[in-house]
Amino acid sequence: MSQTVLLAEDDRAIRHALERALTLEGYQVTAVADGVEALAQAHRTPPDVLVLDVMMPGIDGLQVCRVLRAEGDRTPILMLTALVETQDRIAGLDAGADDYVVKPFDVEEVFARLRALLRRTSETNGAAPVDVPKQAPETTGRLIEAAGLRMDPQARRAWRGGRELELTRTEFELLELLVRNAGIVLDHSTIYDRIWGYDFGPGSKNLAVYVGYLRRKLDDPGAPQLIHTVRGVGYVLRED
Repeated sequence: MSQTVLLAEDDRAIRHALERALTLEGYQVTAVADGVEALAQAHRTPPDVLVLDVMMPGIDGLQVCRVLRAEGDRTPILMLTALVETQDRIAGLDAGADDYVVKPFDVEEVFARLRALLRRTSETNGAAPVDVPKQAPETTGRLIEAAGLRMDPQARRAWRGGRELELTRTEFELLELLVRNAGIVLDHSTIYDRIWGYDFGPGSKNLAVYVGYLRRKLDDPGAPQLIHTVRGVGYVLRED
């Protein structure tokens, strides 16, 4: 059975070109021109993945994303954006998007990111195990704990102390990877492979954006920072 894609893009030329490319790649594509149509179609026939342009008239891609997440819809969402500033990308993640591609884009990159999103979705209830550190984080029933964090992978919930964290799918998976490997420095390539299933190369800012946004959600005033950058290598979770 082909996987289904709901594509919302107001630029006719881009919409038709991407619809054709996705169809040739083997996806069943429903293409619409604005956010109103996207929401209506998502409610009528939920797709396996959504591809949303950020800038659309009326209801834009960010609003579509917020509405679906508010309804409890966890369908993976890939945003298409011509906005390249970090704050613009953060706005998409804050709205609940799982990943983004900056215009102009290479269609092969879109394919790679869609494959990664769909693969992660299919593995949600049976994810491949990550390496276990020598000093593994504590486990309490189905919870995993490290550095003052608690996570319930099955319920996809996380807490720092008594405060529950509101995390997107990608943020949760990134934090889970760090918690399971607490105290171990994970290099960029390893994180890209585990979370996205694809290494976007040394020039990509994708991981840095997600780490920065995750830090904003984790950090408390006066409390120690938990995610540390090891310059030129990667990231490590530890409580200094």
